[in-house]
Amino acid sequence: MLKLTPILLAIAYALAMYQFSAWRTKRELDAKSAELVDARLKGLTDKMAAALGLDRIRVNLYEIDVVNGLAAPDGRIFLTRGFYNKYRVGEVTAEEMASVIAHELGHVALGHARRRMIDFSGQNAIRVALATVLGRIIPGLGVWVANMLATLLAARLSRQDEYEADAYASALLTKAGIGTGPQKTLFEKLETLSGLGGRGMPAWLMSHPKTADRIAAIEALEARWARELPSE
Repeated sequence: MLKLTPILLAIAYALAMYQFSAWRTKRELDAKSAELVDARLKGLTDKMAAALGLDRIRVNLYEIDVVNGLAAPDGRIFLTRGFYNKYRVGEVTAEEMASVIAHELGHVALGHARRRMIDFSGQNAIRVALATVLGRIIPGLGVWVANMLATLLAARLSRQDEYEADAYASALLTKAGIGTGPQKTLFEKLETLSGLGGRGMPAWLMSHPKTADRIAAIEALEARWARELPSE
């Protein structure tokens, strides 16, 4: 039991930190956001709401300059001011913005926030266990190796979440009559829009899959649907 104590403490610490982070995020979002009012985007979100059997989909505008969309732990959907400004000047279409909303809805519907809490606590426990074991085998480097392995695991799990949210968005956009075209064209723009994109970074270290891989996954889904669904 004594050998397990550091691992149990690591899990408890991770859970506490996750809850604190969620509380801090909610406070930040409450202070810097309000409901987004945009007639064009509302027309598209209404189509998605109808496809889901909902009255409406509320989207909030988060007043920060970075280009991003996010799903809060409490289930709310946000677009950043930086992303919305790209849309306002014509760099992003309304349909592409709708694909972002659909993607974030996927994170909510698939319970990724809750799963990330479990994953985070598990990764912290793995980090402590590995650091303890490896520290005896390779003193001085054990902690570094343990942290690297835990980081790789976290990136892999994050990429899996992104693929799942992409697939959910593809299905929703198709059902709503918007289609997956805007989803794929947005992926091709994201690196330029955000100024990021992981150039020079191996795919297995990135928290998001490569653009080409995301598009290929969507096209594989479309091919499968074409085989499985009866033609009209």
